[in-house]
Amino acid sequence: MYFFLRNLSIVDMCYSTSTVPKLLLDFLSDVKRISFFGCVAQLYSFISFGGIECVLLAAMAGDRYVAICMPLQYTEVMSWKTCTVLATVCWIVGLLNSLAHTVFTFRLPFCRSRSLHHFFCDIPPLLALSCADTTVNEVVVYTAGGSVIIGSFMLTILSYIFIVKSILKIKTATGRWKAFSTCASHLTVVILYYGTIVFIYIRPTSTYSLDQDRIVPVLYGIITPMLNPIIYSLRNKEVHGALTKLIIRKKLLW
Repeated sequence: MYFFLRNLSIVDMCYSTSTVPKLLLDFLSDVKRISFFGCVAQLYSFISFGGIECVLLAAMAGDRYVAICMPLQYTEVMSWKTCTVLATVCWIVGLLNSLAHTVFTFRLPFCRSRSLHHFFCDIPPLLALSCADTTVNEVVVYTAGGSVIIGSFMLTILSYIFIVKSILKIKTATGRWKAFSTCASHLTVVILYYGTIVFIYIRPTSTYSLDQDRIVPVLYGIITPMLNPIIYSLRNKEVHGALTKLIIRKKLLW
């Protein structure tokens, strides 16, 4: 679990870093601009870390499934080698998925305007600037992006179906609650993240509203990565113990 949490922490930091520094700079600047290559780099990094997080959450769901449904075999199944392979696959899938979106997006001619109605370079607002046919791009979004998002989401849901079945077989209420509490943090993050990201990317482009849809990326690109450490920390006994010791130590010093 901690191996995947370390990966999630790195992904979340990089995910937020791809947009937040430039956003803060724009708040302090009268002229809000980004270079073409800067826009390419921002889109690639944002989609990369978003895709990695999607697949990583699915891998973490599998980890929770093994922990609850096969507790005696957990250390054997989720070995260091298995965890490393799963994490590597997550990074490769995310990076390749982003490469496809970036290449197909920036092959388009942007002749309508140079004004991007968004706080960062994302696929929907960039497609809105193009004066060419974007059908191929929409197909790429639905196939490549949809496969990563929906595929990861379905694997996560499937894992939780087996987890719930396993939990319901536990006879005592205390045992059921203890088993469910090990998944509560991950389930909260899954609902927050997948709910917002599906709303933006897996729907017809005719329904996009650049004014309204600028709010949703803030949730999955900034708020969710910020909340992840808090959500996991609040459910972690080791963190509770460390915080309790810190508070007691400060009280003694006062």
